[in-house]
Amino acid sequence: MKIISGKELPKSFFAYKDEDASEAVSEILEDVKRSGDEAVRKYTSWFDGVDLENFVCSAATIKAAYDQVSNASIEAIQKAAENIRKFAKVQRNSYNDFEVELTPGVRTGQRITPIERVAVYAPGGRFPLVSSVLMGGIPARVAGVKELVVCSPPGSDGKIHPAILVAADIVGADEVYCIGGAQAIAALAYGTETIRGVDKIVGPGNKYVAEAKKAVYGIVGIDLIAGPTEVLVIADDNANPEILAADLLAQAEHDVDALAILVTPSRQLADAVKNTVETQLAKLKNRETAAASIATNGVVVLVDNLAEAVAIANRKAPEHLEVQVENPADIRDDLKNFGALFIGEMSAEVLGDYSSGINHTLPTNGTARYRGGLGVQDFLKIQSTLQVTKEGFAEIAPIAEMMAETEGLGAHGKAVTARKKLLK
Repeated sequence: MKIISGKELPKSFFAYKDEDASEAVSEILEDVKRSGDEAVRKYTSWFDGVDLENFVCSAATIKAAYDQVSNASIEAIQKAAENIRKFAKVQRNSYNDFEVELTPGVRTGQRITPIERVAVYAPGGRFPLVSSVLMGGIPARVAGVKELVVCSPPGSDGKIHPAILVAADIVGADEVYCIGGAQAIAALAYGTETIRGVDKIVGPGNKYVAEAKKAVYGIVGIDLIAGPTEVLVIADDNANPEILAADLLAQAEHDVDALAILVTPSRQLADAVKNTVETQLAKLKNRETAAASIATNGVVVLVDNLAEAVAIANRKAPEHLEVQVENPADIRDDLKNFGALFIGEMSAEVLGDYSSGINHTLPTNGTARYRGGLGVQDFLKIQSTLQVTKEGFAEIAPIAEMMAETEGLGAHGKAVTARKKLLK
């Protein structure tokens, strides 16, 4: 784990990292668009190593999954779902329809309407992300989404991990499909003989899934482009090196490209954390991945004071931002750019991943500069309404006429002029 001065951070530390997988992905998208189920089966065979005649998960298959998951795991999934649902309901209640008369006779309004059909993509692979099903499906249902689809790749046995199926059942998925990768995104966007296209796709995935989501955006909505996971921790010499090391490694074990960053004004803490990371690494189940991540991307940034730490955090805009300092309130309001903020020693980022109720689908790669994490709002359309009386028209029509003239759009102006005779 490198230790570097905050004043020596290269521009690349803050730069957007673009992984271009467009050439490989575009071929898959076009093939699925053209050949439907046949192409989906072909790529599932190529990339997942299984031949699936039918990739629809039946109700019986989902029910049987409960027998393959421990009661303790099922209970944990249910309790996590309950907290996520509670938080989502509070979010939903913050969005309301309204009407307001801006000027006499000009009545404007806002109407909140749920998206009708949404797909949640849940990665499989080495780590079946059961939590991603909850984080996508529950806010969608609370928002009022009518049709919920869950999609996840098959394992070597040709089946979705049973815990993902349990989670899909708990969130109330209407349809579950055993496919993954760019071919799944294509099927969800364009539709196939088996899968009816959706209105929006949410959920994380590898770089090919991310590239596919980027490519189909416009045909369908997407949540965000998820890159490698990140944590940035601001800590002073009151922080516990054992806890800091554990939190950094919790991110590092995800992926060799994961970012684990500590920013501190304390050289003593920096050295202690670096040594503790090495000690904890030796005992980790996923130490090979975590060690590669720490070696490549793990960094301790030494700063002169917490104000400098805040400035670096705001510029980096990390996915997860932890604050473990003596008085978090001193800097909390100055922190502006983050996916989710974890305040104080007991607010472990991993609780945000699973059980606290907040959503773990968060912006990465600096995109927290302009958006927050997944939530109920991502499944709602905020629509405007307008109703104008003759009195109101007389007030605002001349403004519209002049604006149309200014822009050189004559037909716009005539659409106003045509109504003037109704004022008499």
